[in-house]
Amino acid sequence: MTRLAGKTALITGAARGIGLAFAKTYVSEGARVAIADVDVVRAREAVAEIGEAAMAVEMNVADKQSIDAAIANTARQFGAIDILVNNAAIFTAAPLVEIDRADYDRVFNINVAGTLFTMQAVARHMIEHQVKGRIINMASQAGRRGEPLVAVYCASKAAVISLTQSAGLNLISHGINVNAIAPGVVDGEHWDGVDAFFAKHEGKAPGEKKREVAAAVPYGRMGRAEDLTGIAVFLASDEANYIVAQTYNVDGGNWMS
Repeated sequence: MTRLAGKTALITGAARGIGLAFAKTYVSEGARVAIADVDVVRAREAVAEIGEAAMAVEMNVADKQSIDAAIANTARQFGAIDILVNNAAIFTAAPLVEIDRADYDRVFNINVAGTLFTMQAVARHMIEHQVKGRIINMASQAGRRGEPLVAVYCASKAAVISLTQSAGLNLISHGINVNAIAPGVVDGEHWDGVDAFFAKHEGKAPGEKKREVAAAVPYGRMGRAEDLTGIAVFLASDEANYIVAQTYNVDGGNWMS
């Protein structure tokens, strides 16, 4: 299928994991994709795998100049941006009494400010070029509820859901649809780090937390990056034209809303 034929997408944090799965699927649907990542070496490796429909863009979502440069570079090579996926994020965990201010600032700078100001810059670009675009923010089931050791990350993803609602209501007047995806527990490189946090703070053996959360998913297993690609294509396509300011759970039944 080619539901995204002729479209240009910018995906942040796309050198691995969910972002890379989205990039590959978007290309298969006819789009050109800028793989934007702070790790430009891995972004280039991803491009070598995908082919000429992809380009590597060095981008730090915590730096405005880097955001602006990534947008300019993408537009220069592939044309005006039609789709933004705000995927770049980091995770942290700690008991409330041990939360470190520097760690908090880093998480919110990337997960919240990074989402907001990348969205702002791309929205300005879309408005300037009269693009009826799509913006997809990556939230999380963690943004739907608090968790004992994950206060900072949960709050950051709750903020992403709120930003999606406000931006969606604001930008639809320009023909720009803003929505979000809230994954559940998704296996992969990211979860190795998450498991290590819980091993430290809950005294669990490596891999134990991962096995526990997988067993608790109603579907019967952790998610995979490929489980999220269908909704990512749908929200980027013309089929989602009347969907505004929504956050879709894709979590194997973990959360119902």
